[in-house]
Amino acid sequence: MRTKLVVGNWKMNGNLDQNQALLNAVVAGTRELQNVKCAVCPPYPYLAEVQRTLENTHILWGAQNVSQFDLGAYTGEVAAEMLLDFSCHYVIVGHSERRSLFGEDNHTVAEKFKKVQDKGLTPILCVGETLAQREIGETERIIEEQLDAVIKLVGVDSLVKSVIAYEPVWAIGTGKTATPSQAQGVHLFIRNKIAKQSETTANGIQILYGGSVKSNNAGELFSMPDIDGGLIGGASLVASDFISICLAAQR
Repeated sequence: MRTKLVVGNWKMNGNLDQNQALLNAVVAGTRELQNVKCAVCPPYPYLAEVQRTLENTHILWGAQNVSQFDLGAYTGEVAAEMLLDFSCHYVIVGHSERRSLFGEDNHTVAEKFKKVQDKGLTPILCVGETLAQREIGETERIIEEQLDAVIKLVGVDSLVKSVIAYEPVWAIGTGKTATPSQAQGVHLFIRNKIAKQSETTANGIQILYGGSVKSNNAGELFSMPDIDGGLIGGASLVASDFISICLAAQR
C-alpha cells in the first residue's frame, strides 16, 4: 500500500511573516494525519525559516529547483550540496514553468534528477502535456519522452527513490482540472510504462497529480487507484485549503 503524499509548491510567493503563520497553521491542522506525508517547497530564501519551523514536526520540506552542476562558477544557481545544509527532503525538477519559461529540456531535467539523487535527496519529477498536445492525442508520447530521458540516464530502478508528478500544463493555475478519470488514465499509463521494465518500481513509486487541485476536488482525485496524492500550487498558500487537501488524502 503506497503512502499518500501531498506537497505544497509555493512558487515565487511568500514573506517571513506570512510563511510563519502559514506553517504554524498547517502543522496544527495536520497533526492527527495518519498514513499521509505532507511537505512544502518554498522559494530558496525561505528554506532556513522553513527548516527552523518544521524540523521537529511531521511536515517535510524541499526546494522548487536545483542546478544540474556541482559547486562552481554558475552565478545565480543553487547546488544540491547547498540544499543539504537546510535538510531538504525533496527537490522539484522539470516543472512545466521551468520547461516553458526557462527553457529546460528533457535532457537538462534528467541531469537535475540525477544530481538530486546523487546527493541523497528525493526528486519530484514533473511531467505533463500542453492543451494543444492533448487535443491532437500526443499526451502519452510527450510523457513517455519526458520519462525516457530520465530512465536513459539513471535507469528505471532509480525511479523507486523518486516521486513523479503528473501536471497537465493546461490545468496549472487555470482553474481547469483533469477529471478524475482523465488523471487516472495518465497515471495508469505512467505506472504501466514503468512496469514494463520493473514491476517492483512501478508498484512502489508515488505518482502525484497536480493542476488546480482544490479542497472540493481533492477527495475524488485521490480516490483513484493510481493517484497517490498531489503537488499543490495556489491552494498550498492558504492554510485552510492545504489542510483540507491533506485531510482528503487520508480519507
